[in-house]
Amino acid sequence: REQGSDVPILMLTARDQLEDKLEGFQMGTDDYLVKPFDMPELAARLMAMVRRQRGELAANRLQVADLVLDAGTFEVMRANQVISLSPTCFRILKILMRESPRLVTRESLEQELWGDTPPDSDTLRSHLYKLRQAIDKPFDTALLQTIPGQGFKLAVMR
Repeated sequence: REQGSDVPILMLTARDQLEDKLEGFQMGTDDYLVKPFDMPELAARLMAMVRRQRGELAANRLQVADLVLDAGTFEVMRANQVISLSPTCFRILKILMRESPRLVTRESLEQELWGDTPPDSDTLRSHLYKLRQAIDKPFDTALLQTIPGQGFKLAVMR
């Protein structure tokens, strides 16, 4: 856990005192099973750990059409091609994908990116231009839409 691993840990041990269990959880274990145990219980606990892990992985993944963003690995792909983005473009894309297909106003986008001290308006425009070049220009279908006077949205144009 100290090295950043998110692999689920099930502690199998003969130590059955509350202090031992609490120490195990404090060290980063996800579940604790005391020996002797029944195999069906072990199998059920392992399956529950796998379900929780899959849920966390799914929560990190956003998809709009053929555009996929993995917030856990900071990877973006479209049509199975890896797309390289700056950290700010990645954050903008994540916000737009999270809200898709709803419109995101310029003000809310700036607030989420920069808080109460947004840079000049050209900064956001520049990042959106770079994002368009990366996720739309090489592909047949544009996803990033500007709605004049309102904001931006990420959706398949109809």
